[in-house]
Amino acid sequence: FIARFSANASKSKQATSRKKMLDNLKIEDIKPSSRRYPAVIFTSEREAGDQILSVENLSYSDSTSTLFNKIDFNLNKGDKVVLYSKDTRATTAFYQILNNKLKPNSGRFNWGITTSQSYLPLDNNSYFQEKISLVDWLRQWSKNDEEREEVFIRGFLGKMIFSGEEALKNCDVLSGGEKVRCMLSRMMMLRSNVLMFDEPTSHLDLESITALNNSIKKFNGNVILSTHDFEFAKSVGNRVIELTPNGVIDRLTTFDSYINDTKIKELRNKLYS
Repeated sequence: FIARFSANASKSKQATSRKKMLDNLKIEDIKPSSRRYPAVIFTSEREAGDQILSVENLSYSDSTSTLFNKIDFNLNKGDKVVLYSKDTRATTAFYQILNNKLKPNSGRFNWGITTSQSYLPLDNNSYFQEKISLVDWLRQWSKNDEEREEVFIRGFLGKMIFSGEEALKNCDVLSGGEKVRCMLSRMMMLRSNVLMFDEPTSHLDLESITALNNSIKKFNGNVILSTHDFEFAKSVGNRVIELTPNGVIDRLTTFDSYINDTKIKELRNKLYS
């Protein structure tokens, strides 16, 4: 945790605190961890064909600036993309466009006819406005009678660390981390073959981040992911697509290789100038 999050703005204080605790820790004080790992397991209902996603000349500006311009790429089967930009408003807007929550200024995109998409947005509050239990909340995405049964849903929630009476709490009183675990549960229930994540680790503890990381690596469909967690990004992505105000950079490589490439650094500086 200390090595991973020392440079992370939202978790740096936690990392510093844990380092102080570690420095003062004696071997005889160490006890086995009681923390639980959620069972994050993504599966797809059907395998996608070769045509996943085509993006043509996509551009978007908000009221103050151009977030991205003339974005072109084709998503190939098996691609796990780290979607990146110096301005996180750009990546969030891009996800919203791909999920028909926002209209681009120009350009178009097309999903392949065999694809199905699930999306974890940066702001998920709109999903948790009703005063209903977690059981009833998750039941909205059940696909058959068995999945609508309370026993099934409570078992599902239990694997995501909502055990016992926690499964009956109202969804409008959840913490940030609990909401993300609910959204991951929703994505698992949908069984889509394309998964999109906009900053999924922001509210998660280390156990949940580890479980999510492992599941994305094992997932046999397509992934588009944005995260400030460098270790997470470099471990799951096999392609990097960067959105800039003056075009796109698209490389079949890992995120750490991309960030450390001298020629790419020069190109990035040019496209943001």
